[in-house]
Amino acid sequence: MAFDLKNKLAIALEKRAPLFDVTDAYRIVNGAADGFPGLTIDKFGDRYQMQFFGPELLTSKTEIVEALAALFKPVCVVAKERLSSAGKSLENAPMDVVLGSREDAVGVVREGHAKFHVDLLDTINPGLFLDMRHVRLEVEERFRAMSGASSSNLEFANASSSHLADSANLENPAQPGLRFLNLFSYTCSFSVHARLGGAAIATNADISGKILDKGRENYALNDLDLRPGEFFRGNAIEYVHWAQKKGLRFDGIVLDPPSFARFKGFNFNVREHLMPLVADCATLLNLNGFFMVSSNYSEFNLSVFARDVLAAVSSVHPNAKTSWKKSQDVDFVGSGSTKDSCLVATLVEV
Repeated sequence: MAFDLKNKLAIALEKRAPLFDVTDAYRIVNGAADGFPGLTIDKFGDRYQMQFFGPELLTSKTEIVEALAALFKPVCVVAKERLSSAGKSLENAPMDVVLGSREDAVGVVREGHAKFHVDLLDTINPGLFLDMRHVRLEVEERFRAMSGASSSNLEFANASSSHLADSANLENPAQPGLRFLNLFSYTCSFSVHARLGGAAIATNADISGKILDKGRENYALNDLDLRPGEFFRGNAIEYVHWAQKKGLRFDGIVLDPPSFARFKGFNFNVREHLMPLVADCATLLNLNGFFMVSSNYSEFNLSVFARDVLAAVSSVHPNAKTSWKKSQDVDFVGSGSTKDSCLVATLVEV
């Protein structure tokens, strides 16, 4: 059994080989597609997260941990049981440190030019959504292309954009410098990449002050100064309406909302509220800008989703075009085959 598990893990790891030079944070096992039904295993540097979405391998937890330890020599392994006795997915899942200590669950991972804090015991989400890595890297490259920055002169590009930001009135739509808007920003990883690519301002809107503080920590980890107007604690929809009134414009927007959320008595759900929000966001987008919209809602069809996003953006920018539509990154083998591994994402250029 132990040899079989190690062999399966080694085979699964090899499928992720294209990511080895890009990042040290990726999914090693994505359920049945990798031969581990009901189980995902994520690598965050030297730390590993096991999530059980079904009962199939729960009785083999000890053997799987032993195989992980033998193959990868992790400093910490955290196990999370995401399925209740009634068979429902848990958002507040039981978490256990099955190897290492609680202190070992905290660390830093690299992703391209960026670094991010992770804490495997903070919630079910350690601080970085791995399935959106490819989009974050593209956001950085797009801003690098727009700003004329290269990977060899990132420090100069950020110093230059700092001068532009400091000299600008943040409520003036004519202000110099490239601007990025990150809605439902979580720990601000998209914005870190945008700033590293040369954006002068990367605005983050999220309802959680705690999460935005983690975003500030990620800025500091990447030697990015905090600039006025970059952190908005509150409803992302409220921010969009405020920005419309102020006449603000952005060169890139990312809209990656939760499937369901509650804001001061308002119940947001992507089925009903996402496309009107897309149309509102489109009014904030500069010509030659880009707009990425995504959702993990399992009932969305990728082609229909991309069509509807383009229609909403085209209501404001008639010449808008879809640049791409895609699902999760390459480490999410078998993406879309289960509700726990699904993503629809599309990028529109105007």
